[in-house]
Amino acid sequence: MNDDEIKDPGPQDEVPPPRPWWRKPQNLVAAGLVIVAVVAGGVLIAYNELKRPEDVSNTSVPFEEPVTKEKPKKEKSGAIDWPTFRYDRQRTGFLDVKGIKPPYERVWRYGDTPLLEFPPSIANGVLYFVDNDGHAFALSAKNGHKIWQRRIASLNASTPTYSDGRLYIVNLEPGQVMSLDAKTGKQIWKKSLPCRSESSPLVVHETVYFGCEDSNLHALKAKNGKTLWTTGVSGAIKGAPAYDNGTIYVGDYGGAMTAIRAKTGEVRWSTQALGPGLGQAGSFYSTPAVAYGRVYAGNNDSRVYSFDADTGELAWTYSTGGYVYSGPTVAKVKGTPPTVYIGSFDGNAYALDAKTGEARWTFDMGGRVIGSLSVIGRTVYAATFDGTSTYGISAKSGRKTYDFHSGAYMPAISDGEKLYLVGYSSIHAMKPVTEKQLKADKKKKAAAGKKKK
Repeated sequence: MNDDEIKDPGPQDEVPPPRPWWRKPQNLVAAGLVIVAVVAGGVLIAYNELKRPEDVSNTSVPFEEPVTKEKPKKEKSGAIDWPTFRYDRQRTGFLDVKGIKPPYERVWRYGDTPLLEFPPSIANGVLYFVDNDGHAFALSAKNGHKIWQRRIASLNASTPTYSDGRLYIVNLEPGQVMSLDAKTGKQIWKKSLPCRSESSPLVVHETVYFGCEDSNLHALKAKNGKTLWTTGVSGAIKGAPAYDNGTIYVGDYGGAMTAIRAKTGEVRWSTQALGPGLGQAGSFYSTPAVAYGRVYAGNNDSRVYSFDADTGELAWTYSTGGYVYSGPTVAKVKGTPPTVYIGSFDGNAYALDAKTGEARWTFDMGGRVIGSLSVIGRTVYAATFDGTSTYGISAKSGRKTYDFHSGAYMPAISDGEKLYLVGYSSIHAMKPVTEKQLKADKKKKAAAGKKKK
């Protein structure tokens, strides 16, 4: 009989008092193990903090002052294309447009599909995306109706890139890259890869660039998929490459940020992350963004990084309290300095001065942030990984301006007419509510209240 068991007393039996928990052998052992674990954990944390490098602040690194950004190209309909992951080749995630702001009303929803891990791209009034079940889709931006659907793989996790009537898509399983006709979904070419890929493609000057888990950046001819060059880096490439001024920028799981000449594949520079942080070596999952002569990226050592785009010199780092898988959004919103907006596994969204790395504000998301933030107009959109919420946050003040019941990965894209929110397995098309509509609704409510009385 165990010490915890109490025998059912007979007529003459006396029930012994229960033994104090600290005198029970098994509880003493358990308590000892807990104490040892706590002490060991504390020692480990202390050790990691002691060996953890301090944040960098290098004011000598050049910072290009803001210039007037080219206005987004509009279609005949008045809509704006969002043709690739993070909006532009620099992967800034910033659409400078008026009229897209809270409050919103939902005009259509497309859902009940397998996991949508990455947001769509938009071109000519059509949304293009892939799901984790290996399907590619084209939806009407106007009403959400399906234009075409095609099975292209067994597993996908990326955003298609639109260029000149074609889509370019990489697949996780099987590892391959392909081009589809954007109007019909018909395959134009397909190329098998020696690896899996979730690095959303970049198309520049008729060349397709993407990373792979074989630790290589690949450059192919957009016309036929012929390999132009491959360049090895220090680890698997998970994030998408960024482009600016003839150079491709890519981070890898070996902890390096690398600049590569777009034409030749020649490495210009490669800079290693500081690490360790939170016990990690410093892997870059985050897609970098290029702006103001700097390269910005998050790292799983809990830091946000800023590098000189020409030399790779480290300008600054900012430490958060968790992994930074989120890609940085870099924006100059009216009334604010150039700012890096980024999320962390510590449950916060951050607004950091793009020049110095100093925090302008933080916003408590109430859950882990894994997907990249978007800045559309003057609003920052961020979602919790737990799929509970997508928030609209004032880029200037850091205050909440909008709250939607669904979240997960990359929260928002826009065509300048509607906001498209990506949930766990659905897409929500949201139309801004005008002041005229708000006044009309108030009148209706007031009239309804009078009738009840």
